[in-house]
Amino acid sequence: MPQPSPLLVPASPEPPTSWWRRKLLQPLLNLLKQGLTPQQLALTIVLGTATGLVPVLGITTLTATALAVRLRLNVAATLLIAHLWSPVQLLLLIPLMSQGARLWGSNGPALTLEKLQYLFSHDTLGALRLLWHAILGGLALWAGACCILGPVLYLLLRPILTHFMARQRPLDTEV
Repeated sequence: MPQPSPLLVPASPEPPTSWWRRKLLQPLLNLLKQGLTPQQLALTIVLGTATGLVPVLGITTLTATALAVRLRLNVAATLLIAHLWSPVQLLLLIPLMSQGARLWGSNGPALTLEKLQYLFSHDTLGALRLLWHAILGGLALWAGACCILGPVLYLLLRPILTHFMARQRPLDTEV
């Protein structure tokens, strides 16, 4: 009986990938790696994180887009990372604004929902002043944290991403 030619033997099929990897993880990784050096990718992650955690609702998209365009980074990747931080942003919003109100000169008890409701029903200007102080103080605390943690995160991510992307390049060129 003749032996089949090695060229005619069907290759063993690759194991099927999971839906999670095929539909979510791989497109995300492709988007993040699209035309970026490891340094640019690290900067994209840092800026996306910083803009995603800003303690003012509604400005994440605008600030992330403006920074990504200005620094010639991948806008979609920056926005994706920024919006992935939205649940954490919501968790940090009240503590940052509360501490920010104290930092910016609001005396008395901490910022609470009951205090704001009372002020809005009895002293609207006082409530707006308290919110303004809370927002400014929260932004100051956020900016201080970003100035310290941003460079640290960038310096930690850069060698990791360089190593990861160097390992991925030979796999990409084999196809």
